[in-house]
Order: sequence, then C-alpha cells, then structure tokens
Amino acid sequence: MPERIDTDSRKLLGRLRDALAEDSAGQARLNRIVHLIATSLQTEVCSIYLFRDPETLELCATEGLQPEAVHQTRMRLGEGLVGQTARRKKVINTANAPAAKGFRYMPETGEERYSSFCGVPIQRLGNALGVLVVQSKAAREFTPDEVYALEVVAMVLAEMTELGAFLGEGAALSARHKQPVLFRGGVGQEGAVEGRVYLHEPRVVVTNPISDDPVAELARLREAVEKLRGSVDDLLTQTSTVSAEQVQVFEAYRMFANSRSWMRRMEEDVQSGLSAEAAVEKEQSLARTRMSQAEDAYLRERLHDLDDLSNRLLRILTGQGKDTGAALPENPVLIARNIGPGELLEYGKQLRGIVLEEGSVGSHAAIVARAWAIPLVINASGITTEALNGDQILVDGEQGIVHLRPDDNVTSAFRDKIAMLAKAQERYTSIRDLPAQALCGSVVQLNMNAGLMADLPSLAGSGAEGVGLFRTELQFLVRNQMPRRSELSALYARVMNAAGGKRVAFRTLDIGSDKVLPYMKPNDEPNPAMGWRAIRVGLDKPGILRMQLQALIRAANGRPLTVMFPFIAQYDEFRAAKAEMFKALEREEILGHPLPARYEVGAMLETPSLAFAPDAFFDEVDFVSVGGNDLKQFFFAADRENERVRRRYDTLNISFLGFLEQIVARCAAAGKPLSFCGEDAGRPIEALCFAAIGFRSLSMRPASVGPVKHLLRRVNLDEVKAVIDTARNSGEQSVRGAVMDWLARQT
Repeated sequence: MPERIDTDSRKLLGRLRDALAEDSAGQARLNRIVHLIATSLQTEVCSIYLFRDPETLELCATEGLQPEAVHQTRMRLGEGLVGQTARRKKVINTANAPAAKGFRYMPETGEERYSSFCGVPIQRLGNALGVLVVQSKAAREFTPDEVYALEVVAMVLAEMTELGAFLGEGAALSARHKQPVLFRGGVGQEGAVEGRVYLHEPRVVVTNPISDDPVAELARLREAVEKLRGSVDDLLTQTSTVSAEQVQVFEAYRMFANSRSWMRRMEEDVQSGLSAEAAVEKEQSLARTRMSQAEDAYLRERLHDLDDLSNRLLRILTGQGKDTGAALPENPVLIARNIGPGELLEYGKQLRGIVLEEGSVGSHAAIVARAWAIPLVINASGITTEALNGDQILVDGEQGIVHLRPDDNVTSAFRDKIAMLAKAQERYTSIRDLPAQALCGSVVQLNMNAGLMADLPSLAGSGAEGVGLFRTELQFLVRNQMPRRSELSALYARVMNAAGGKRVAFRTLDIGSDKVLPYMKPNDEPNPAMGWRAIRVGLDKPGILRMQLQALIRAANGRPLTVMFPFIAQYDEFRAAKAEMFKALEREEILGHPLPARYEVGAMLETPSLAFAPDAFFDEVDFVSVGGNDLKQFFFAADRENERVRRRYDTLNISFLGFLEQIVARCAAAGKPLSFCGEDAGRPIEALCFAAIGFRSLSMRPASVGPVKHLLRRVNLDEVKAVIDTARNSGEQSVRGAVMDWLARQT
C-alpha cells in the first residue's frame, strides 16, 4: 500500500473516530461523516444509504445532493446502482453512471449533474446494512486505492451502525436488535413454541474498530495469529483416533491458518487504520459474501473453514469465548448457523425449539429434533447476526416462520394458536389407551419412531403400541470413533427394557447420503441419496453389519427380536442381508449366548424397484415397512432436500396412491404385514388415506399418534375409500381436496 494512501486512510479514520466520539445525535454524526469523506477524497458527493427494512434502502445523509432528499429518497433492494450494490454486496465503480445498466434517476436528489459513481456495500459478516456512495462531476473511475479506502470506511460504518452510533428518528436510524423481525425458512420439524433465544455461538462484538497505533495493532494481530496457528497444530497432534481423510481436512485448515495472502490483507487493513479485530472481521465479511455466492460445494466448504478460523481469531483478540457464562433462559430456543448431532445432544431435551441458518430436512439436527418432537426451522438466513441472547422468539414449525422480538398483536395471535394445540392434546390424552378403530370396525396399529433412549418415555405417554422404527445410526453419528459391540448391546438392551415388552423394530445402520460418520472415509458422490448408503454399505462392509446384528441378538437375551434392513432395492440384497443375520445367529449359538425366542427379519421398501421384486422376496420377508420419505422422492424424482421441487408433489397424488395400493396388494397376497413409516404417516389426512387403501400399521413421531388416532376413530374407512375412488375417476391429480371437503361435511 502506498505510504501516502496509508497515511491519508489513517487520517480519515482518525477524523471519523473523533466525529463518532462527539456527544451528538446520530443524524448529526452521519452528516459530519459524509462531509469528512467527501472532503478527504475530494469528491463533490458522499451519501450514506441504510436499510429501513430488509427490502428498502433509505438515503440517511448526504454531502452534495439535495438535503431535502434525506429520509425521503428510498429504493428497493436491487433497484438502481445503489440497490444493486446492496444486493450483490460488491463495489460498483463507473465513470458514466447514467449509462450504466440498471441506473435509476432520482430527480429529488439533484444527482443528474454527477457522472462518476462508486458504491461500496456497508456490510457486517456478510449481512448488508447499507451502501456508501461517492460521486463526482468529472467522468472517471475511482482508483483502486480510493476504493480500498472506502471499503475500510464502510467497515467502520458497519461496526458503528451495529453498535448504535447513528440512532435517530425513522426506521432506518432505529436501534438495531430492537425491532421485530420476521424470518422465513424451511420446515425441519412441525410444532409451535414461544421462548427465549439462546445462541449456540454468541457473536463477537468489536467495540474498537479504529486504531491510531498501527504498530501496536500489528503486534497484537501477529501474536493472535501465532496463537491461532498453535491451536490448529494442537488439533493435528490429537488425530491419532481419526481417519487419514480427517487429517487431510485438518491439514487444509492449517493451510488457511498459515495463508500469507490472508495475513497480508489483514496487515494492510491494520496499516490503513483499522484495529486488529476490525481487520479480521473485514476479511471475514468478504469471505461470507463469497461463500453465499459460491456454487461449488468444495469452495463453500473451504470458505467455511476460513470463516471458522476468523471466529477463533476474533475470540483470541477480544477474549470473548464461546462460553460467555450466559445461562439457558426459560423455554430456550437454540439459534445456530448449523450444529452437529453430538453438540445438539449435549443440550438435552431442555430445548423448546431450534432455528438454523443452514441445515436440511434430512440433517442430523432434523433427526434429533424429530426424535425430541420439538419445532425446527432451517435456512432462516441472517438470524444468527440479528438475534441476541434472551430475545423473545416465536417458532412456527408448521410454516417455517420465525418471529423475533414480535409485537404484542403477533404474540397474542401466536399464543392463541399454542392454546388451541394444547387443548387438542388434552383431547388426545383422553383416547390414549383406546385403539385406533374406525367406525367401520377396521383397526390401525399406530407405532412411534425413535432413535434415542430419551424417546422411549414417549411410548407410554403417546398411546403408541410399539416402536415401528428405531434408528440405530444416531449412536454412531454422535461419536468420534466406532462404538464397541458391548456398548451397542447394552444400549439395545436398555431400549428393549424401556419398551416394556412392546415390539421394537430395529433398523440396521442407515448411513450415507446426508448421514456421514465422522470416522469413515467420506465419498464425494454427485447424488449421495442414490449412492453408497444404508444396506449397500452394510453388505460392502459386512464386519460392521455383523457386529450390529450380534449386538442386537445379545441385547434380546432370549426375548423376541425384530430387525429390518434399510434401502433394499432388489431381492438379492435382502437375501444377502438375511444370510448375515443367520451367520450372526449361528455364531452366537456357538458362543453359548441365548438366541431370541423368535425373530422377524423385514425390509424397508424405499425404492420403487422393490415393489416389483419377484414373489420369492415377498414369500421370504417377514414384514415390509414402506419408507415414505425416500420412496416419494424417488417416485417423483424430486430431491427432498430441494425446497424448489419437494413441495411440488403431493403424497395424495393419485399416481402415488395407486402405487402404494399395488404394494398393499402384493403384501396381502403373500400374507405379510405391511406398515408405512415416515413423516406423512404422522399427518392425519395422509394417515387416513393410507388406512383407507389398506395400510393397517403406521409409524410416526410420538406427538402425531394422538391427532391421527382422533381422526381415524371418527370416520368410516370404506366411505373414505369411496371418496378416493370417485376423485380418481374424475381425473383429479390429487385426492386431497376431495377428502378434505368430505371431512368438512362430516362435522
């Protein structure tokens, strides 16, 4: 960096610091700042635009444009060059603004006299707060040094905006983290809850963005970086129990920590007048912006590494650790960018809800949230930088909506909704011990899904008749190394004990796709949901499958045992998996361990191909469980992780229902029990239709047993089947509307 620019930048930041230190109102500070910037860069115009709401920018201060336009000129995100700067989070620098694509003339500002335009996003950690603009009459592009100086100033403005330095009248100058904010995300787990925010990783607050002693700040930065590098080296010395692939990940992490270009950019920022913390956060903001725009998955992962390193470095510099001493508030709702199953399980079932900036419907967090039956909203972009510990929060898992710091009207309406849900639960409690018997006399067995020991108390309270699916992979996912057979056997025995003699269907290890064990070699597959997963892994690595089967046999200890294999696509796979079961039984008998009093070996039908398996499969299998989540995505060729397509296809589509009826007919012809397991089984309308077409066993989350039973006991399944057939014959694509209309007429 040229010494003159270096000195000028520091002088400008020094003046800004003095202006910010003045005991004046926020508007006066902004007016002073735009004057200082225009004078220092010798431009006719300097303006600051801030967001008044997530979609609207407002001119909040200007030097050179018409003063009457302040707080009157507004534009939508993406509108004009200012709006484009905010949306792209990139600098726009042009010598001929009126000719630039997207230019919008704002007559009230008087800006028609100015040709040159340079807009710099005011952003913090990738979140746009506004735009800093300079303009001049002379047609010229601003130099790289001038643009860099503006970026440094924008960084300071972002920090000071975050700290409330520009409070004033109107929405654009209102206090941050005080106003109600609505976030729209995806549904990870249904439910509604009111609570208080608890941040998984509290934000680091930078209170000193400007420094007047670059030498001292450089020393602080270099000392902190050395400490960071030492901690990363320590990680690598503790890798004796992890795979070679994980060592490679740590090596890549260390490479970033030792990156010369990363260090050089931060040093230049410090030399320009930023504090060490502000320099780190400036680079982190740029990394997050690039991360949000990167389409390549590998690049996004590497930018995640850089983001995490920046967080570590900021905590070293500020002394603000992850453990702030903040106690869990009453009714805590966990807020995080993302979280692994091990970290989530450490919080226990004391959480009332979870909101993630990232995540997916099939993520580990979603699996645990479903097991705990607590609302989960995923992809709530920006919530980690907006929420503060203790903020009031309303989580609507039914619609994927989060209200942060809601106003009284929203809170009142939400509490009414929760009260209605609670009243409904009281009705369900009254029928807990009654069978799910329809008016026609047909009885549907309702089971629950589980995956944690903590789930089992729900078995009695929910009214479920057994566990239709126990996910065994969670015990593998929360560990850093493969669990021992003795550990698994003890766990499975506790599950059986807790079930009190009720049937528990243990699904063997279902890993791969979105569930990757931390100690197994990851596979870079273009379509992991259709790749090396579940029983395919078990048959290719039979040692793991045998160990798990032996653990289950020992856990049974002479009691009945039910095992089912996931993701069976063809008869040969089931035959091979069942052969492993026989081998395990033979080995246990040789070792003198008691064998199960009886055992069932079933298959999960999750691929359309298995529905067309030869009769020999249906003759040999003891029972079939339809895995609805996977089966539906493969039937419709619609990735259930992709929000754009997964909601396009209705479970009650006549084609899908017709396909399910074929499965019902094949199992009935072979005399084999059939169940439906998945999210749709727990939705009353879907469950009603499944029962009407012949399913007599459904497995769902515990909280869904009551609502499903309540509806089934009120209807005649023969009449529902007639409604379905009529809708099908009328050419409707889905029977949902017809069934719901019929139900409305019954009440």
